[in-house]
Amino acid sequence: MLFNSINFIIFIIIFISLYFITYGKTRTWLCLISSYIFYGCWDYRYLLLIWILTFLNYYCAIKMSVNTNLDKKKTFLLISITVSLLILGIFKYYNFFITNLNSMFNYVGVGSIFSTFNIILPVGISFYTFQAMSYTIDVYRNKIEPENSLLTFATYIAFFPQLVAGPIIRATCFIPQLKSRQNFNSNNVINGFYMVVWGFFLKIVVADSLALVVDVRFENIEIQNALSMLIGVIFYAFQIYGDFAGYSLIAIGIAHILGFNFPDNFDRPYFSKNISEFWQRWHISFSSWLRDYVYISLGGNRAGKISMYRNILITMLICGLWHGAGWNFIIWGGINGIFIIIHRLFNSILSKIKFQTPSSAIIYNLVVPTKMLFTFSFICIGWIFFRSNNLYDSLNILNKIAQINDYNFSSVTQKIYILKGMMLICFLVFVEGMSLLFNTKKFLNDHLNIKILWIAFIIVLISLCGTFENNAFIYFQF
Repeated sequence: MLFNSINFIIFIIIFISLYFITYGKTRTWLCLISSYIFYGCWDYRYLLLIWILTFLNYYCAIKMSVNTNLDKKKTFLLISITVSLLILGIFKYYNFFITNLNSMFNYVGVGSIFSTFNIILPVGISFYTFQAMSYTIDVYRNKIEPENSLLTFATYIAFFPQLVAGPIIRATCFIPQLKSRQNFNSNNVINGFYMVVWGFFLKIVVADSLALVVDVRFENIEIQNALSMLIGVIFYAFQIYGDFAGYSLIAIGIAHILGFNFPDNFDRPYFSKNISEFWQRWHISFSSWLRDYVYISLGGNRAGKISMYRNILITMLICGLWHGAGWNFIIWGGINGIFIIIHRLFNSILSKIKFQTPSSAIIYNLVVPTKMLFTFSFICIGWIFFRSNNLYDSLNILNKIAQINDYNFSSVTQKIYILKGMMLICFLVFVEGMSLLFNTKKFLNDHLNIKILWIAFIIVLISLCGTFENNAFIYFQF
């Protein structure tokens, strides 16, 4: 069931109506059953995977809590992680690794040995698998007490707003809220509805409008000139942002209406001044997951700079592989890892440069936008590998963009769509830039009438400029 569909609108109206007339366990059961219905509308058979992960992690956490022997606790942790990763590996990575193994055997003349499976990738499997794993690891690390109520824990794993595309919510954040009584609050409803409306704007207006330009260019690389391809790459950067940030905002907004407070998942990432800052602003729940459960587990920066750089690269390669079973995703993760390492190498030098002249403010105001532009450029290089169908296409696009003499606007197609896309990008940058310069969130909260007018204005923009084709969210496939 897609957020941007009539079925979901009907579903959420019925759910919210029932939610606020129920209490206690009845309300928790409503959340759980509704979440299963929401996911089952895509393919009810894959509910079995959610149930397996739910019972597995619930049982292992309970067993870890009653065992004081460290080896036994570690055994249950390993069982939980191994089975969780095995499920994820079979459905998401099996065919990728088998195909590459067969290619190696064919190269040496042995021929294909293994067979691939016709497996449909369950939507959201990467998200709810990692969410379940974070809970078990936190119990092992004594950061949280195991949840005794299977009903509460099952609801935490399957809660439908963020089930299929995040954000990845920690148990320490959500389970205590599930246990507390969430009463109807008009401010929560207005603020949550504002997030939902802005999320729909990012998806239906920004992302889906830009997709009309992006898809043509990435699927027809050979007939594009350099300028056309560059436009496609820049538009994709804002498409994936609008698509993913839009989903996160809708999910967080729905939760807020219900009385739950989820942390932000995006914080104006394209205003970042370096690649490290970008990953602190982009998909924050997953970036922090990688930091806490991969990077720190590998040793973090505790064993010197060489080990730190190694750990950064391994973490980002895992980040790439998590996003998709393909070499393009792995290379994308590796590119980001290399950029982060380069930034770390030069950061100590750059941080010592201080502007002591009377014109320091002017220099600073010039340097910051330049750093943002450079960071955005490096991010776009990575997005080329992320969006392309294969490595050959990625290199072909880079080669196209490098053709300085081929920047001819007259031969660029879809000029009307491009003009619309540029206007939407400028509007988005303006709105987020204003929120960066001024505390617009506080201003809107202090002036309810203005906030309601702003919501109404965004709804009008959605109705006038939206692309209503029920396009799936990009991150559904991850």
